[in-house]
Amino acid sequence: MENILYIKMRHRVEVENKKEIKVEDIAILVGPEPLIREVESVVIYHIIPEDQNLVILDSAKLIKAILNSKPNVEIQLIGLSQTIIEVIIKRRTHSLGLFIIVWVLLFVGAAMAIMNFHEDVSMQEVHQKLYRLITGKNISKPLIMQIPYSIGLGLGMILFFNHFFKKKFNDEPSPLEVEIFNYQQDLDQYVIMHENKENIKHIHDH
Repeated sequence: MENILYIKMRHRVEVENKKEIKVEDIAILVGPEPLIREVESVVIYHIIPEDQNLVILDSAKLIKAILNSKPNVEIQLIGLSQTIIEVIIKRRTHSLGLFIIVWVLLFVGAAMAIMNFHEDVSMQEVHQKLYRLITGKNISKPLIMQIPYSIGLGLGMILFFNHFFKKKFNDEPSPLEVEIFNYQQDLDQYVIMHENKENIKHIHDH
């Protein structure tokens, strides 16, 4: 039992300004503490400029690197068989000008979408009819209904997305966060499938 090591590879990790990928970077180890300390520092891969920003390491490379360092260890792999490594060369600084441009574009785009929707469903006529039903009077601009409606629309969007700038109202993920998560999962799956096809093609070519 002293030479048995259980390994669970991480799904996706970020490394910044690192030239070497070690076992501890991509895997969780379970086993005797002395063995873990020796194995977690084993270098699996050296990052090169041609790798750009994504590297995929599979369990075969991990096991080979460990066995080259510790030939007598017995490895039990748990869970995933590949890890996606995102290489962050340099953290980008946020530009205030770019932020303002993006904010204006999003604001104008959202405003146009809301106005076009309201025009399609004749929201102003709906407000006029509701005002006439409640008060018995006909007016062209029932602001007493339109202003609270506009405020409620903004508050509803904030509650729906569960964000107000960086503040969250609860721990539940927002619909936008769920969509981003699903997109990232699909992207990771594509990257892994593409890498596997490239490896198969490389084997056949040789």
